[in-house]
Formats: sequence, C-alpha cells, structure tokens
Amino acid sequence: MAGLDKNTPIPQDITVHGATRVLEVSFSDGASFRIPFELMRIYSPSAEVQGHGPGQEVLQTGKSDVTLTELAPIGNYAVQPTFSDGHDTGIFSWEYLYFLGAQQDQLWADYERRLGEAGVTRDAPMPEAAGPGCGHSH
Repeated sequence: MAGLDKNTPIPQDITVHGATRVLEVSFSDGASFRIPFELMRIYSPSAEVQGHGPGQEVLQTGKSDVTLTELAPIGNYAVQPTFSDGHDTGIFSWEYLYFLGAQQDQLWADYERRLGEAGVTRDAPMPEAAGPGCGHSH
C-alpha cells in the first residue's frame, strides 16, 4: 500500500452513521463525503475483493444492507472496518477513502455495469466459493 504523500488530505472528522449506513469523512482540504457502507464493502481494498492482480476482482453482491460493526484506526494513515457480514480484511487509507468519496458516481456506474455484465442484481446472494480459493480464511 502506498504511503501518504504530503499532498494527501487527511480526515479531520470521521463519523459512523449507523441508521443511514454511511461513513461521513471531512478532510483537511475542506472536502466532505458521505460514503455508503455498501460502496466501501463492494470496493474493499482487500485481496478477498480485489484479487491478487488485474482481472481477479470478485464482484460483490447482496451488500446493500451491510453495516459497520467496528472501525479500528490503523496508525495515522488508515481505518480497518469490520462489516456486519464478517468482512474485516480491508485497510482503507485516507487516500482510498478520499478516492471512494470523490469518485462515488463513477464507482456506482462501474458497479452497475459489472452487475449487468455478470447478469446478476445488486441484491443477489454471493455465490458460494468453489474450490480452494486463495488461502485466506473467511
């Protein structure tokens, strides 16, 4: 994971809104974003979601009702959320949270396109993992 460079805005305030299922993040450059938990979950930077290289991403479905059960700080550069579906291996750097917030519209459009290409709906259950996976315990 890339370290922070001096130009990376850092969060001034992070608020978990459980009822509306969004993470509100206010950054040092004045930007403020309300990032849906679902968006965070489907774009988790973990190997489980991103795979181990280009083209190995795992399309996440059935995450519209996911909530955050914990948000742990990782040093002075990231947070590690635990989601209600048990997913807890994504480390969200300040840079990545800013990216998710700033690019929400494009990310949602990409997600909808990927769902369409896969012939599944946003709320379809995740398929059971077939075969031995990549060695991560879930």
